[in-house]
Amino acid sequence: MTTTVTADLASTLDGYVAGPNVTLDNPGGDGGEPIFAWIHNLASWRERQGMTGGVENRDSELLREWFDATGAVVMGRMMYDTGEEFWGEDPPFRTPVFVLTNRPRPALVKKGGTTFTFVTDGIHSALEQAKTAAGDRNVDIAGGADTVRQYLGAGLIDELQLHVVPTLLGAGLRLFEGPGAVRRDLEPVRVVHTPLATHLKYRLGQ
Repeated sequence: MTTTVTADLASTLDGYVAGPNVTLDNPGGDGGEPIFAWIHNLASWRERQGMTGGVENRDSELLREWFDATGAVVMGRMMYDTGEEFWGEDPPFRTPVFVLTNRPRPALVKKGGTTFTFVTDGIHSALEQAKTAAGDRNVDIAGGADTVRQYLGAGLIDELQLHVVPTLLGAGLRLFEGPGAVRRDLEPVRVVHTPLATHLKYRLGQ
């Protein structure tokens, strides 16, 4: 069975995945809260954070579908550094995570099945390690935007899912702009509209 490589991100209607001035202390950027706020009360998201309760709706179902299908994750060092303290000892991934970096660090084993492995020899190496770890499940390219663009530019992502929130941010960090952004043909797979977001799933042509 061939492993499917996915990327799953939230975006504003004008294409921003974070606000301006993204830093370690401000990972969502200035004014970027609406991009992620819709997730926080979903039951599937709360379960992954070790919390109870939350809303069971179509948004929650789609998020749970993504969680359940993912067997390994690749992310950039910036995403890891901004999330490390927040995720704590029981991160929400519950799978092996491969962190792209130029700063070597021993692997970190956390609770719940998450292990962070720091990969210093490029995107292809990280992906191959993730595919081996994922087994018959998907590999998700989690972010940030620069990491996703690198994999898109190399033609290594099979499916892209965007959760487009009804917000115009006007400035910030765009997913499809900057180094690594290239032309790609997309095949629509699914469109799900809810009051919180429009969920767009595409298959990528090579």
